[in-house]
Amino acid sequence: MLPAIDSHHHFWTYNRAEYGWIDDSMEILTREYLPEELKEECSRAGISGTVAVQARQSLEETAWLLSLAESAPWIKGVVGWLDLRSVELGTQLDRYAPHPKLVGIRHVLQDEPDRNFMLQPPFLNGIAQLEPHHLAYDILIQHEQLDQAARLVSGFPGQKFVLDHLGKPPIREGGLQPWRRKLEQLADHPNVWCKISGMVTEADHRHWTYEGLLPYLDAAVEAFGTERIMVGSDWPVCRLAAEYTEVISIPRRYFSKWNSGDQQKVFYQNAIDCYELEV
Repeated sequence: MLPAIDSHHHFWTYNRAEYGWIDDSMEILTREYLPEELKEECSRAGISGTVAVQARQSLEETAWLLSLAESAPWIKGVVGWLDLRSVELGTQLDRYAPHPKLVGIRHVLQDEPDRNFMLQPPFLNGIAQLEPHHLAYDILIQHEQLDQAARLVSGFPGQKFVLDHLGKPPIREGGLQPWRRKLEQLADHPNVWCKISGMVTEADHRHWTYEGLLPYLDAAVEAFGTERIMVGSDWPVCRLAAEYTEVISIPRRYFSKWNSGDQQKVFYQNAIDCYELEV
């Protein structure tokens, strides 16, 4: 089996105050999820390295994830959170960016009431400070925000951006347009990568099928090619609809008939190149 990197997962020690987005319908997520458990999942699924992604918007979260990565060599990178709108961002970058495992930054744009939040000058000023530190920016949005995302990335052609979860297409409703058209417009920018992740949670949690995901996989691959796609589990959030090995089996099945070079890009090399991982 070719080496593989899980480019998107989370860790947490649950409490309701800090994880308010986990509601009563998500009981399976209301416990701790830590590296020891994920390491076992990765072993079963043939995953050799991972990228941990923030789930809280605090500097403490970033420091905590980096500390976990320091003690677990198989965690190859961390996409953390810094306050991109703060006048103290430069100080925050000076503190955290030198860490070899900080590879990206993310803000939970999907929860911002204003769809244009990512286009406001303070946020744009923050994005402008990431490229000199070789930090990617992960775009977490709902599909209705893809237009704004395209405007965002167009202003920073040298900055690496990563679209999380295919931009959260309306899989549950079976809709392809206008999501597909807007995804293609975003993919026209060569500085944007796309994660094949989060699909099962956007589908019907109890009744999703592999065949039902195919149109979205096809659209992502046609838009980004095999040069700018990477695979992520979105563990443990994926457990709302499927277990880790089942989620990883989706892209493995889809790309099983592709040549080994393309498979190596999608499952391994693209994550290394985008996030500049040390493996």
